[in-house]
Formats: sequence, C-alpha cells, structure tokens
Amino acid sequence: MKKHISYISALALVAGLCLTGCTSSFEEINTDPDAYTAVPVNNRLTWVIRTIGEELGSDLEGPSTYGGQIVKIQYLDYYSFSNSTYARRWGYHYTVNANLQDLLDATEESAEGNKNGRWIARILMDWVWQDGTDTWRDMPYTGALKGSEAKGGILTSAYDKQEDIYPAVMADLKAVADEMAAGFGSDDVSTGDQIYQGDMEKWQKFCNSLRLRMAMRISAVSADLAKSTIEEICGNPSKYPILETSAENCYLYWPGSSPYYERWFDNSRTRDDHGLSDIFVDHLKAMNDPRLDVIAHPAEKDGEYRGFQNGPANQPTEMTTISRIGWLYRDNPSGFTPFLRSCENYYILAEAALMGWNVGISAQEAYEKAVRLSMEDNGLSAEDAEAYLDGKGKWDGTKDRIYWDMWVALFKESTEVWSLYRRTGIPTTNYPAIESVWKGIHDEQPYRMPYPENQEIYNAENLAPYAANIVDYAWGQKMWWAK
Repeated sequence: MKKHISYISALALVAGLCLTGCTSSFEEINTDPDAYTAVPVNNRLTWVIRTIGEELGSDLEGPSTYGGQIVKIQYLDYYSFSNSTYARRWGYHYTVNANLQDLLDATEESAEGNKNGRWIARILMDWVWQDGTDTWRDMPYTGALKGSEAKGGILTSAYDKQEDIYPAVMADLKAVADEMAAGFGSDDVSTGDQIYQGDMEKWQKFCNSLRLRMAMRISAVSADLAKSTIEEICGNPSKYPILETSAENCYLYWPGSSPYYERWFDNSRTRDDHGLSDIFVDHLKAMNDPRLDVIAHPAEKDGEYRGFQNGPANQPTEMTTISRIGWLYRDNPSGFTPFLRSCENYYILAEAALMGWNVGISAQEAYEKAVRLSMEDNGLSAEDAEAYLDGKGKWDGTKDRIYWDMWVALFKESTEVWSLYRRTGIPTTNYPAIESVWKGIHDEQPYRMPYPENQEIYNAENLAPYAANIVDYAWGQKMWWAK
C-alpha cells in the first residue's frame, strides 16, 4: 500500500514538472477560486475517526479470539499465519497517522486558531501508536511519518523499540493534557467529531484516561514512570480530569445506514462465523454475572448459554447449540465501536491502590465503582450491580478479582482484551487453538501479529534485528510490558 503511495507521489511530482514546462500560466488557468486549497480540519477528522472505527477498532478476528472471548464456529483456520494476514491493519495504522500528521503540518502556521482540532489529532495519533505497538511490539515510529523514502518514510524507516515508543507517546499525551488544562481553543470541531461532537472537556478526559491505560500497562517494567503518571493525574483531578461516567465513554456510534453500519452488525448481515468461547460463557455463568444476558444470545436450540471450544478440528455438530454475540454488541446497525470506557479507569485505580499508590480512592471503592459503571454500560440496573457485588463479584482484596471483572467489562475492545491477558495471565483458563499447525509447539495464545510482507521486501535491513526475535510469526519475544 505504502509503495503505491510513494509511486503516486513520484508520478504526481513528474506530472507537475512536465506541466510546468508546458505553460507558465497553468496554475492560474486551472485554479478554481472557490475550491479548497487544503482539506478542512473537520473533514480530515471525520475520515480519520471513521477509518479507525472500521479498520482498527473492534475486531472479530485475531485479538478477540486471542483474548478468550470469541471463537470461530465456521472456517476454523486458526493461526494460519502469513506475512500478509494482517498487512491491511498495519497499513491503516500508518495511513491514519500520516493523515493526522498532514493535518498538523497544514495547520502549523495557524495553530492558534486550530487548537481543538490539533489536540484531537494528536490524541488520536497517540491512540493509534499505542494500539500499533501493542499489536506488533517494535515498529517504525520516530521517522515513520517523514514522507518520502528519501526522508526516511515508512517503507525504509528505522524501527523503534517498544520500550522507547511507550514513554514517547506518554510524553506527548502529557504535553497535550498540559496544553488543554490552560484553556480550550475557539475553533469549532463539532461537525468533524463523530465521538464527542466537539465537547473538548471529554477529549481532555479521554487524553488523561489514555495516560492511565498506558501507565498501568508498563507498571511491571517501568514502575517509576507508571506510578508518577498515575499519581500526577489522581493528585490534580481539576487539571487532569478522567472519564468518570458511562455517558462519557469514548464510543463511536455509527449512522446505521448503508454503508455506515456498525462493524459487527455489518458482518452479521452475511456471515455467521463466530460464537462465544466456552471459557467466557462458563465464567459468566459461574459468576452469576448479569452481563451474560447482554453479551450473549442463548442457544437457539434449547435456550441455554453455551460457548464453543477454541479451534477444534471440526465445527459444531449443530450450529443452533452455540451462543452467538449478544444484542447490544452485534444486533444494532447504529451500534458502537468502543475506544475506551470510563470503567477501565477505575479498574486501573483499584490496581494502583492495591500497590499502595496515592490515587485518592481505596481499591475496594474503585473496584466497586468500575463494576457499577460496567453494569450501566450494559444497560443493567443498579439492583443488578449490587446483587453481583454482594454475590460472586464481591470484592476480595486481590488483583485477580480486578482482572477477571475487567476481562468481562472490556468486551468488544479486542486489542485491550488481548493485552490484558498478555499482561496479567487472566483469564487463566485461556488456551490456544486445540487443532492448528502449531499444536504441540506453542501452548499459549499468540504474543503478537506478524510483520507484513512489504516490510520484509522493502525495509529488510531495518526489520532484520527485530524479526530475529520472532518465532513462527506470532511467538518468540513477548511484549516489553508482558511480565
């Protein structure tokens, strides 16, 4: 994809030189005085947000299955990796961020009048970097958006280590947070912002919530940075507010008409390839978790909730015996793609409090608030939440209680579910595909996605030392933070 972009840029340059030679007045003759000379900020934001939702948001393949929540019930091609399997996803990480960088470059001279749009662009860019490095670990970052190959563009860019990418992204998020704390801009971004409709206070909260997420993720390998980041945010909530309510969840809601259907709903119109995993359904049933009724449909045959194994040799004998994805998450054409939920913040604060960090709330209070928010996210009542907290979901003073409940609460945040498992080992019941070409070789879910083929072909020298750490496409070296 990037090679094609480079060719297109080169061809455009050649064409421009030829046309300049043909007539010195070409630009004057062919300029429409009423046309835009650059893509407006709002138009650019609309495209980026939609593309993130379509290409990088909730995924029915890969991460959703690796995290132990969703399984394939047809076409059981588990771990049939190649270096082109996730090339599209890799490409869109860079396509999105290249567009955001172009927005920032185009508004650099008018930055004062485009504060809000530029902040949103930077926050989204940092979200994409976080998602990318949590998918591939080490990747081109520092020089990846410089443009042409001659300037170190992404086809030939050097790789950065994940342990360097994380602090850099966190530093940029802090810079944005500090700038926003000084006062919002005057530019109206409401028509380009399909998430918060121009509400900059919510973007400010999303920015600081991303900081919490990234800080806790590195807590086992960079405890000082993790602790200082989380304590800074919690120690000054007026300067660094976080998402606190279900109404503030960072959700992209889809229009619900062709071609802008919610992604999982759109898949369900022509496909029936996925069900709920056995370990996920069994956990929800064992916990008497009321979220089961929302996350899963009962099996059509007998009304029972029943998951399916991860990667057996054959599909179910009777398809009607397996629970499909529930009504809130797949049945609504105007449904949502979640980027970050408020409840995630409180699971993080519960864990931080257990470690003795100063977060202004006890571990139990934070955990119980997280559970109540998750129940509300799923349309359940306060009574449902309290019954769960008085029953199987009762606080027991352990990190495992936080992790297990967070695993449920993050449903549909595919990469985050997978990352939780890789960082914590929860769910402990997770297991790799029963039948795959790697049976007897790898006894864990994949650690990462394969690098795309175009990196092997066009950026082999820079890729080589990092590819050497990979075993069988998806194993070998773990994430830096996966301790």
